[in-house]
Amino acid sequence: MNSRLSNATIAKLPDAIAIPLYDRGAVRPGIVHLGVGAFHRAHQAAYVDACLADGEANWGIVGVSLRSPDTRDALSPQDGLYTLAVRDSAGEQLQVIGSILSLLVAPEDPGAVLAALTDPRIRIVTLTITEKAYLRAADGTLDRAHPDIVHDLANPASPKTAHGFLAEALARRRADGTPPFTVLCCDNLPANGATLHRLLVEFAKLRDPRGGAGDRPLAGYIADEVAFPSSMVDRIVPATTDADRARIAGELGFGDAWPVMTEPFRQWVIEDRFPAGRPAWEKFGVTMVEDVGPFEDMKLRLLNGAHSGIAYLGLLSGHATVDRAFADPAIRQFVDALWAEAIPTLPDDAGLDTTAYTAELAERFSNTALAHRTAQIANDGSQKLPQRIIVSTLECLEAGTELVHLTLVVAAWIAACAARGKALPEGHFTDPLDAALTALLDQQLPANETVTAVFDLAGFAKDHAERQTLIELVAVHLVHLRREGPVLAFAALGIDGR
Repeated sequence: MNSRLSNATIAKLPDAIAIPLYDRGAVRPGIVHLGVGAFHRAHQAAYVDACLADGEANWGIVGVSLRSPDTRDALSPQDGLYTLAVRDSAGEQLQVIGSILSLLVAPEDPGAVLAALTDPRIRIVTLTITEKAYLRAADGTLDRAHPDIVHDLANPASPKTAHGFLAEALARRRADGTPPFTVLCCDNLPANGATLHRLLVEFAKLRDPRGGAGDRPLAGYIADEVAFPSSMVDRIVPATTDADRARIAGELGFGDAWPVMTEPFRQWVIEDRFPAGRPAWEKFGVTMVEDVGPFEDMKLRLLNGAHSGIAYLGLLSGHATVDRAFADPAIRQFVDALWAEAIPTLPDDAGLDTTAYTAELAERFSNTALAHRTAQIANDGSQKLPQRIIVSTLECLEAGTELVHLTLVVAAWIAACAARGKALPEGHFTDPLDAALTALLDQQLPANETVTAVFDLAGFAKDHAERQTLIELVAVHLVHLRREGPVLAFAALGIDGR
């Protein structure tokens, strides 16, 4: 391939490939996105691209990578263009997305990132930085001892974290008389807007303990003047493979260093609080609501919770992808039972159609065209399981509801972590607690002691009245998984796999 996708080559693409028909040169930045990875490019950037095509030229995206230069290095030579490949069993549709105007790498030039964030044209900052990047301690507060937080507090002009960049940018905008941007969290955190709001106020109090300049402390300014609407996002985005790159290049006739694979389904539910304005996302299927909470809980507990169960039990059963795992009769029966346990924890007065939702999830999990790897979903379990599984499990226990399937997911995570590199040579995944988890699990303590130690390490159900009951339920599953793997664990639940 002698040339790549770019502004200069886009007009030469085959007619079957959708391309931006708007004048990209006339687009102006209105959004800074922190964490410009594959999910953002398959989800928010695609919605913004539709708005630009509809004539809203003031909402271009400045993408920021907080750690790696990989996305910038791949897309900058392509003028920010990339291919979105929407795949299902019926085939694949290709669309070139043009909403990302430029890409920055924070560790290389934090000043450039701060300049973008303080640009008066920027009215929204969106984030997809993954759960672990919010740097929360086990009790949910800011991890004040984290080295990057310590660095940002001492070096506000050259931050490393999202907290540091947001706080410094808001401080500078206030000093310059520029209205604050709206902060729109798009990560899988419970009440994600409120959670980020609380963490950033906490960070600002540490940053300016005496209040700093101005008529009130920065923390008070952020608490009172900056909007943090919560949102719920949903679209399955597998990791791009070299085979995907080769296939897409063949279709385009030009190279694309980082196309993105996804499914036809997409969903975005947002609390409609944008004092500085926003794109007309609702024209393109975004649901604008007063309270995103019920939608968020349904997604976390039914989609993400099932995804985690499929990932860990799938890995332990030898299934490399979600569709193969979900085609396993035992895992399919397990997921149906997990949904039956989780659905009663959702509000029954919010208009949620859980029957239709789970039917749609079953169809999505069965999509053979995506090849969504179970090991990809398995990453960062210590950060994901609290909101996906632990919260609803504790609610069931508080209500006196009998449950056994939700707790198997936690045991399967522990067993999968212990089996990495051993019984799971191909199932590599990572966790922020990897060093401590490996040292603990290598001791091969009795199941109850193992689960207790893991809960202590991860901060699961800390100080909760039902914590010991939860530990005991998880330990029973772990005993079965250690003896005969998922086969015995499923059999103990009455799942025969036929």
